[in-house]
Amino acid sequence: MNLEENIIKTVQQAIQELYQSELPVEQIALQDTRKEFEGQITIVTFPFIKFSKKSPEQTAQDLGSYLQVKIEKIVGFNVVKGFLNLAIADDFWVDQLYSDISKESYGQFPANGKKVMVEYSSPNTNKPLHLGHVRNNLLGYSVAAILEASGCEVVKVNLVNDRGIHICKSMLAWQKFGNGETPESCQLKGDHLVGKYYVIFDKEYKKQIEELKTAGQTEDEAKKNAPIIREAQEMLQKWEAGDEAVLNLWKKMNRWVYSGFAETYKKLGVDFEKFYYESDTYILGKDIIEEGLEKSVFFKKPDGSVWIDLTADGLDEKLVLRSDGTSVYITQDLGTAQLKFNDFKMDESIYVVGNEQDYHFKVLFLILQKLGKTWAKGLYHLSYGMVDLPSGKMKSREGTVVDADDLISEMVNTAKYRTEELGKVEGFSIEEKQELYQMIGLGALKYFLLKVEPKKRLLFDPNESIDFQGNTGPFIQYTHARIKSVLSKASLATSHSGIYTSALNSVERDLIVILHKYPEVIQGAAKDHSPAQIANYVFELAKLYNKFYHEEPILKAEEESVKQFRLSLSAATAAVIKKSMKLLGIAVPDKM
Repeated sequence: MNLEENIIKTVQQAIQELYQSELPVEQIALQDTRKEFEGQITIVTFPFIKFSKKSPEQTAQDLGSYLQVKIEKIVGFNVVKGFLNLAIADDFWVDQLYSDISKESYGQFPANGKKVMVEYSSPNTNKPLHLGHVRNNLLGYSVAAILEASGCEVVKVNLVNDRGIHICKSMLAWQKFGNGETPESCQLKGDHLVGKYYVIFDKEYKKQIEELKTAGQTEDEAKKNAPIIREAQEMLQKWEAGDEAVLNLWKKMNRWVYSGFAETYKKLGVDFEKFYYESDTYILGKDIIEEGLEKSVFFKKPDGSVWIDLTADGLDEKLVLRSDGTSVYITQDLGTAQLKFNDFKMDESIYVVGNEQDYHFKVLFLILQKLGKTWAKGLYHLSYGMVDLPSGKMKSREGTVVDADDLISEMVNTAKYRTEELGKVEGFSIEEKQELYQMIGLGALKYFLLKVEPKKRLLFDPNESIDFQGNTGPFIQYTHARIKSVLSKASLATSHSGIYTSALNSVERDLIVILHKYPEVIQGAAKDHSPAQIANYVFELAKLYNKFYHEEPILKAEEESVKQFRLSLSAATAAVIKKSMKLLGIAVPDKM
């Protein structure tokens, strides 16, 4: 039993003995003591006054006196209104540092028997990855790492949207205007080349719409009748009918795209255990539509289209199969959900998808429940906000997106400029410099996108993200390098006698207290699917270490035992910074 669990149990005993009442454990709230008060752990006593029939202050006094007698490590307390602040003995914190925090396995929970799938990235094969995809990939990868640290078995999967009208648009434009162009012939990454033709399609489509409007058609009529959109729709029908020429073109252009994606994933440092392809799952989705019709979950309209009526659930009627028999997104997603469960039998399945799809996932999960899929209760949509740039919103079809590869290059170049400007690479070889620029540039990008709670929309400013001061990745990376520099100049005792008798000063104690919270932060971040909690924790840890570094002599400490203790504290801090950043997919340098 750890200290916090012991305090909670003893509070229950106190309420029983002092007030002859049973106190539910969920009514006991422990908090960090505010910096202006003495103590490390605070108990909120307002819920207990209905048992004590006393004021919050008197109830806190009763409870403080009881806890100090019953728990040896509580050496004092103070009461501020209804808040009971507990002071914990220094030897408890010192023991925590040496017996727990300094372990290599610290922060890794044992297996809890829960299997979780995290589906992220989900690119379309008609364009390269862009800034929005970057947030998606980083979120998915980090959530998977956090869940794994919390004890879950995690499967990372990528559902590739490799079919549909948008894919046919790129294919048709290349067929009409490409003149046989290939990634090799034009020295373009394959995903960039295919994305170029998606933009070309859109320009030609708009041109044809204007021509039809000039000829007297309404805008809606022109959008439906433009020859190029009719050709794209015909190509999709040929694809679904298995037309050999269309399929061969589709396979060729997809190969180009996958080669490009693989390069970008490698740069981002993300990976997957399994890829699913919507071209495989849309047929399975049609089987589920048949199952739903048999169960009267779905109904057919006179034109042959299939629908579900969700108005009784506060939603709308939803199309699940077009009248011409072709799939819509929800058809494919129904099939994919079933296939994923068949493959892995997971307890929870997390979809990392932008918040513009919130309604879609409400509908998807509700349909699966109505179909009687018992596993549907484990489905979770990790909805995240869009990423804006100072220049405004991005649109793929207009070619105004911020390409992921270009963004990564810009981040690395900015890191190079800022690092050299500050003189942080003296004595580095060319290879070491390049590795450091990559580490800082990607660290800045990842940290900036992950430090914000997923649901929030964010404005990404590349220059603001690469700053060696403030709540940034480079500040935390530099703190790790600073600690490693201190340790490399010292001889750190490899074993501890178990005796450190000096009293802790406030910053030493605060540093151990925040390190002690690391496992709790992991569990909270796993429960809330929030890398932001890890990001903000590691920033506070780095900030506190820098205060300790500036206020307390480490290598020049007057006593050898104090020096060794502070080196141990430094080493433990570096280890937790490195582990925390790894959960965000960020590497930290040993020197800077």
